[in-house]
Amino acid sequence: MPDRPRALPARPAALPAGLPAAAEAPARLRVGIVGAGRVGAVLGAALAAAGHEVVAASGVSAASAERAARLLPGVPLLPADEVVAASDLVVLAVPDDTLAGLVAGLGETGAWRRGQLLFHTSGAHGLAVLLPAERRGVLTLALHPAMTFSGAPEDAARLVAAPFGVTSRPEHRPVAETLVLEMGGEPFWIDEADRGLYHAALVTGANHLVTLVAEAADLLRAAGVDEPGRVLTPLLTAALDNGLRRGDRGLTGPVSRGDVGTVAAHLETLSERAPAAVDAYVALARRTTERALAAGRLKRHEGAPLLELLDAAEEAAR
Repeated sequence: MPDRPRALPARPAALPAGLPAAAEAPARLRVGIVGAGRVGAVLGAALAAAGHEVVAASGVSAASAERAARLLPGVPLLPADEVVAASDLVVLAVPDDTLAGLVAGLGETGAWRRGQLLFHTSGAHGLAVLLPAERRGVLTLALHPAMTFSGAPEDAARLVAAPFGVTSRPEHRPVAETLVLEMGGEPFWIDEADRGLYHAALVTGANHLVTLVAEAADLLRAAGVDEPGRVLTPLLTAALDNGLRRGDRGLTGPVSRGDVGTVAAHLETLSERAPAAVDAYVALARRTTERALAAGRLKRHEGAPLLELLDAAEEAAR
């Protein structure tokens, strides 16, 4: 189990010169977007629509350049340090694993300056990763849109009323809330120590869902179904609604009924026709069985044969 993040150092007694008081809404700001990817360009466009001025952005790929031209017309693409130098508010919309190095590297070059606002869009990180900037007098926030962005034109519309997982110092909550509301989102608060669990939950629910849907569609195609979307759309829509409204009580299917024979037949068929899908089926069937037992959907004597079957399938795969 990873260590819990260490407590952040105490904030200076006074706000750095030029920063807004926490109880006041941010003024119209010069905004820089570091990472004009699927998230950064959309947030930049939302901030511009709220009246802020997006003065610069960075992006190295052709897709980022195209996205910036479409969503941030007229905004120059510059190196990251020049984007920071030109901005009152800096948005870091970069991959999770590059965020710490970027913040520290910009600090080493002296790019951060007292009086700036800064937020990153990573779900996995909180405020600790921004300490190199905070030590230089920057007001730091973690604002993560709990929404999927694919780079498609509809991404901008998805931001409307999207929930944002926000981590901030208590005295900076009004600033964070104002920025999220200006972008069209709805803030909710995540403690620094809970960021990792929060992000794992979203990945489980959203990213893994896409994998499950694509896997189901592939299996249907292998079964001769030409348009799997027509079969899956009503089924998965109802299943999602059941899961959101009823939790484990919305579970249906062979595991919830204790149908060991059906699960065994699935494993046999998958082993013959789609062996790459077996491990995922076993893992999901096991977790479904465990949750059904915990929720009282299955009795112990009904769940035990299922777990024995899945144990045997797991052992056979080794």
